[in-house]
Amino acid sequence: MPERLAGLPSAASAGTHSASTSAEAGDAAALVAREVVDLLEVVWSRTRDRVATAPVSSSQLKALYVLHRCEGTNLRALAAVLGAAPSSASRMCDRLEALGFIERSPSSTSRREVELRLTGRGATYLADLRARRETALSEVVSTMSPAARAALVQGLAAFRHAADGLAFGAGGPAQAMETA
Repeated sequence: MPERLAGLPSAASAGTHSASTSAEAGDAAALVAREVVDLLEVVWSRTRDRVATAPVSSSQLKALYVLHRCEGTNLRALAAVLGAAPSSASRMCDRLEALGFIERSPSSTSRREVELRLTGRGATYLADLRARRETALSEVVSTMSPAARAALVQGLAAFRHAADGLAFGAGGPAQAMETA
């Protein structure tokens, strides 16, 4: 962890103090969040420079990942996950369909709905992008010490666990995908 965060109380020790230290724990979490944002911006900017996502934008890429995980979802559910209006999601799908990355087909459960799926070309694009990103990341991770790599994995696993707990709360976009 960077030196400016070294003196902060850990999440484990923060919960053992009185209510007066809960504000300190919140402040510590905010400082860590700022540091994480700074670090992620560096990682993403370097990755973006080395591994371009052309011909799709970051929003379109997110839509492709959603369709990869939830094949056959409808436009309404995709828009909910993306936090976009259905009309905007529809235009995005028009562009992705023109690229040959997705296809629309009539829903098997409702005549009024259309199901969205990745095409073979879309799946190949995602696999290639993931492989290029993995290669770029591997080059960086290989320069880290084994202890630093282990700490990175442990920290990211804890972050994912915490994020999953928030993402699967009642009524969120994750629920929209489950009901799609």
